[in-house]
Amino acid sequence: MSRRPFELAPTVDDLRYVQDHHAVLGRTAVVMTMGALHEGHATLIRAARKHIGSKGFVIVTVFVNPLQFGAGEDLDRYPRTLDADLKVAEQSGADVVFAPSADEVYPGGQPQVRISAGPMGERLEGASRPGHFDGMLTVVAKLLHLTRPDVALYGQKDAQQLALIRRMVRDLNFGVEIVGVPTVREEDGLALSSRNRYLSPQERHTALALSRALFAGRDRHAAQEALRARALEVPATHARAEALSAIGESRAAADAHAVAKAAPGGPAAVRAAAKLVLDEAAQLDPPLVLDYLALVDPSDFTDVPDDFTGEAVLAVAARVGTTRLIDNIPLSFGAPEPVDPHGAAS
Repeated sequence: MSRRPFELAPTVDDLRYVQDHHAVLGRTAVVMTMGALHEGHATLIRAARKHIGSKGFVIVTVFVNPLQFGAGEDLDRYPRTLDADLKVAEQSGADVVFAPSADEVYPGGQPQVRISAGPMGERLEGASRPGHFDGMLTVVAKLLHLTRPDVALYGQKDAQQLALIRRMVRDLNFGVEIVGVPTVREEDGLALSSRNRYLSPQERHTALALSRALFAGRDRHAAQEALRARALEVPATHARAEALSAIGESRAAADAHAVAKAAPGGPAAVRAAAKLVLDEAAQLDPPLVLDYLALVDPSDFTDVPDDFTGEAVLAVAARVGTTRLIDNIPLSFGAPEPVDPHGAAS
């Protein structure tokens, strides 16, 4: 099948023309961006193409949404690089870039009716940037209506945004599939972001503490889970220990249980390991100024308790110089250790 011509649609009418005059035999996917496209966006576009196949139709939106920016934020200096964005979008597999003006998206001025993000939108990023998520959901809802996709793809780097979009689609019965795509990182671990270009070399060195803190938390969690798995694999019951003694594993069983029980683990240990890295970065020049470090339930972005089991997100936000950066990684906490009916852990 020959590739359909790549097009730019600056207005809704242009987008409708492109959609109506192409023979789209498959599904339509949308990737929403604010421009300044980088490899993270390219990964999203390629994922969209792979998700819907060669017969599908991939729309990339480029729109710097004024509703998402609060007082003192970087709306005016947010990079606008449409010519370069068009090249990235076409090379990555998009069929059309929808790049409307603010007047096109909000005719008559900013909308009086908006979508409220609710309690989840007031936590973490929402607490740091009041009104941000209301503006984000409002434009996402508008763009979903305007682009009419079957599936929309978003990066997991903006984990709270992704969670809120999923909640909006579910709560308000949008007929669209939401797909999260893993965070893309540079070789040094820094999560790709359009704002990375603002960092000086010294600031970038400090900013690496965000990903290093997350990896420290992840590694602490992995070590604790490995100890826990070893303790479950080699139970410390008296009968089992006696049987294992014949092959010299009773000491290993005892050691695994002792370490797993004595070492602080779970969410508290993960937070502590990450916080240590961030505290050290606060002493650098320039310093890292922490906004928040949180280990949350992705369903509502509330802090997880120390006995939590299931999927979680370790999230961090900080400022280096005048640039504010966010990052996160997913973690999975295992089920509680089963209890022997005779009273011993098994």
